[in-house]
This record gives sequence, structure tokens and C-alpha cells, in this order.
Amino acid sequence: MKFHGKKYQDAQKEYDVNNLYEPTEALGVVKQVAKAKFDETVEVAVKLGVDPRHADQMIRGAVVLPYGTGRTRSVLVFAKGDKAKEAELAGADFVGAEDVIAQIQGGWFGFEVAIATPDMMGQVGKLGKLLGPKGLMPNPKTGTVTFDVDRAVKEVKAGKIEYRVDKTGIIHAPIGKVSFDTEKLRENFQTLLETLIKAKPAAAKGQYLKSITVSSSMGPGVKINPLKVTVK
Repeated sequence: MKFHGKKYQDAQKEYDVNNLYEPTEALGVVKQVAKAKFDETVEVAVKLGVDPRHADQMIRGAVVLPYGTGRTRSVLVFAKGDKAKEAELAGADFVGAEDVIAQIQGGWFGFEVAIATPDMMGQVGKLGKLLGPKGLMPNPKTGTVTFDVDRAVKEVKAGKIEYRVDKTGIIHAPIGKVSFDTEKLRENFQTLLETLIKAKPAAAKGQYLKSITVSSSMGPGVKINPLKVTVK
């Protein structure tokens, strides 16, 4: 049985843990019960009616949240020549080719997102066993393998997040900070959910949005009624 501290238990007493809230109301509760002394991340967990063991039901992609996540991630770009210069001008934290690949093979992982131009993937592919388990491997499905380096870097810096369904059919994603206005959290939440709904695979049967829970980093989960989530 998982043990929760006194602050967590006290926070649960401030709302009905069994109720299914509307999105805006739920996010308001999350802000209300956040008790940590730092600006906690607001996270959403969406249980989908898919079986990720089947390739045609694997949900994976990326989306730019309108108000970002509240933090800026460090970006590495694998590129050469003009594309390397483009990456630097766009604000990439690290840019390189064979030199950076050698650093990673030596154990360096001082970045949070990796982007690569298609012509570099033959060499970057050698890092699959190192970058893959850490979720750092560039992938066309998430827009991190592209010749449009300027756009890719700026989107990450602006609040682009990647999502991927886990083996239990759940997608976990950050949608901002507790310090965000409720409306900004609501718009970020709406953008993510609309993206997931549009990504519903044809092979998925039955109810697609099975459950949705939002919480702060250290706080308890607040349940959202999936039937209250709509696509504009």
C-alpha cells in the first residue's frame, strides 16, 4: 500500500476525491490544493481505450501548448553546414555532428531534446541504444527529424511537448505550472486533449477516453469527467 504524507492527505480532504469534475473546475482544485514550496508542474494522465501492443494502436506525437509548460528545455541539434548555423540562430543550446555523437558515446547527456536533419540520421542511428531508452532519439513522428531546423527548435523552446502511450494505455504529459492562471491551464489541457482525440486510431474500439486525472507534482489526483471534454 502506497503511503502518502500528511500534506497530501490534508489536500485530499479539501475536495471530493470520487467526484468527476469539469476540466476548469478540476484545474482550479489542483491549484487550490498544491502545497509545495516550489512552483509545481501540473500534469495530466489520460487512460485511452487502446492496446499499445498493436502497432496500429500506438499513440505517439507532439503538440505545441499555447502557453508552454513553464520551463525551457535544452535542445541539441545534429546538423552540419548551413543547417548547423540555422540551429544556432534559432536558439539551440548545442549543435554538432560527429563531435557530438562521440561525446554521447562517451556518456554525455546534457540535453533534454534532440533534433536531427534527415541526412544526419544514418550516423545518429548508431546512438539508438543510448538515446532510445532515455526518450531522446529524434523521430519524424514527433517532428524532431526535419530540415526545418529553425521551426523545430523554436517550437521546443515555445513549449512543444511529446507524448507517447505507455504499456498500460496511459499518456502522461505536463500542461503548465501551478502559478499559471486557470484559463491558461485550461487552454493547454484543451489543446492536448483535442490532439489525442484527433489521433484516435481506427482500430480502437469502445470508449476512447476512459479516464482523465490532473494533479500537481506533489499533490493528489483530481478526476475529470471524460464526457465533458469536447473537440472544437
